[in-house]
Amino acid sequence: MAGNSRRQGAIRKTGTKKGAVVGSGGQRRKALEGKGPTPKAEDRPGHKAYRQANAQTKRDAARQKKADKPELIAGRNPVVEALRAGVPATALYVALNIEIDDRVNDAVRLAGDKGISILEIPREELDRKTNRAVHQGLGLQVPPFEYAHPDDLMAAARNSGEVPLFVALDGVTDPRNLGAVIRSAAAFGAHGVLLPERRSAGMTAVAWRTSAGTAAKLPIAVATNLTRQLKTWANDGLMLVGLDADGSVDIDELELAADPLVIVLGSEGRGLSRLVRETCDATVSIPMAAGVESLNASVAAGVLLAEVARRRRAAGRV
Repeated sequence: MAGNSRRQGAIRKTGTKKGAVVGSGGQRRKALEGKGPTPKAEDRPGHKAYRQANAQTKRDAARQKKADKPELIAGRNPVVEALRAGVPATALYVALNIEIDDRVNDAVRLAGDKGISILEIPREELDRKTNRAVHQGLGLQVPPFEYAHPDDLMAAARNSGEVPLFVALDGVTDPRNLGAVIRSAAAFGAHGVLLPERRSAGMTAVAWRTSAGTAAKLPIAVATNLTRQLKTWANDGLMLVGLDADGSVDIDELELAADPLVIVLGSEGRGLSRLVRETCDATVSIPMAAGVESLNASVAAGVLLAEVARRRRAAGRV
């Protein structure tokens, strides 16, 4: 048989021998050894979970980078309103050669009285700083907001000597709604506002302006996990009440108002998330006239906070 070395005169053909031609030195045995447990999906390059985890990391990094940058309130009326409300600012930008009116004069005077730097810059530079917003020649620079820790909210409530009242937001993404909720929370005696780390509006220049400066007077904290933080507060003796269109009680029957309380508000569209709703001790609805589906999140918050404040005054617990 051709290629068989035992046959006289036969020639071995290159590459016809099965198996290793030279000694393996034990490498074949090592090659059969296991490579250890399979890495998690998010640790395997090319896996869908790995790509999603990387994408989320990039989004978080971009969000953090944006949060670390100062923002500008643009427009003559917004700038004057923000300065009058006491919104903390580091600089007032005035475009060169703009037409002067009472609002410009007020902005410059208020900034000067507060010791805020007043800088004249070319209009093109102000366009760039405001991302081409309609600034009318004025821009107010607001520094990055410094958030509190959730424990700071509890400390503020205890130091006040009053019955704790907090507002927690579950996915409110409109900064105008956030600012309005903060304003209502401060007006009706809340001791702080809690935001989730993700899927939530932050304290941007828009939120600052809408809050009318009250964000500087009320602690605003961020929770890494909103549900976990709510459970922590529940273990500390606070009652959790979620605002929901299909609530278990309506606002007229809210007997928990005078107790240590956390009011939880859902997002503008979907309301409370499932886990947050299940964590709440009760859900409350606001009766409305026929034909009206729902209230804006910040308006609903104001209505509920006003009712809680009324009940607390009646019970002598303010």
